[in-house]
Amino acid sequence: MSRHTLPFRTAAVGVALAALALTGCAGGASGTPSGEASEGAVDGSWVTPGKITIATGEPAYYPWVIDDAPESGEGFEAAVAFAVAEQLGFAEEDVVWVRTTFDEAIAPGPKDFDINLQQFSITPEREESVDFSSPYYETTQVVVTTGDSPAAEATSIADLEDLLIGAQTGTTSFTTIESVIQPTQGAQAFNTNDDAKLALENGQVDAIVVDLPTAFYISGVELSDGVLVGQLPTPEGSTGDQFGFVLAKDSPLTDEVTAAVDALRQDGTLDELASEWLGGEGQAPLLQ
Repeated sequence: MSRHTLPFRTAAVGVALAALALTGCAGGASGTPSGEASEGAVDGSWVTPGKITIATGEPAYYPWVIDDAPESGEGFEAAVAFAVAEQLGFAEEDVVWVRTTFDEAIAPGPKDFDINLQQFSITPEREESVDFSSPYYETTQVVVTTGDSPAAEATSIADLEDLLIGAQTGTTSFTTIESVIQPTQGAQAFNTNDDAKLALENGQVDAIVVDLPTAFYISGVELSDGVLVGQLPTPEGSTGDQFGFVLAKDSPLTDEVTAAVDALRQDGTLDELASEWLGGEGQAPLLQ
């Protein structure tokens, strides 16, 4: 697996977002429902005692972080970070943000952060150098088109069945077309995502399917009139890339952070945040 995230800003995608207060996800005055600090905060394992230091990219991009301001709590990963911090017992004011490059974060050696999130896919190769929490997000496959395509008006999977839908061959995107959309004319195969995108621009296909991070980039930056039609259900037996928090190798905090992520998954918080920031109006709703 590889990192799918590609650089672009909110302005590039042309989506105007109202400021949203995520008080339910950022830490409250007590920092935790029980008012108890986490074990790591007590035993001094954190980079700064009494604080949690969270790293993200420089810059951090939409929709993961809005306006490159993770401290606002706006954007999917910014909101998840504050939710995890609260779960660990930290008040909002005790969250410290720092920046790293993607490669610095997953390189062996000491870290100047407690946790780092910038769409790191969990892979065995990377696990040789760093620790990962359990996944806070699993990528989905998304239908992308242009404003003048008949696919732009699709609101359901059935609306796509009679259209020409393409993807890079040998990918999850391609198998998702075959198993979920099941177009009457078959999935249109291309050697690369670039080839598929070019075919879409030239009108050879009505839409293409790529993973969610790539979809945001293609629709917002590479296509002059890109449209995110929606996310497709994950085929049975298939999985997407799983994103996890990065920690230093053999960090004493890994189990605590994993427990916090697991709790947020179990109580539905992660799904709620994904729906709000990755699947809302103007983004990529789930197609049925």
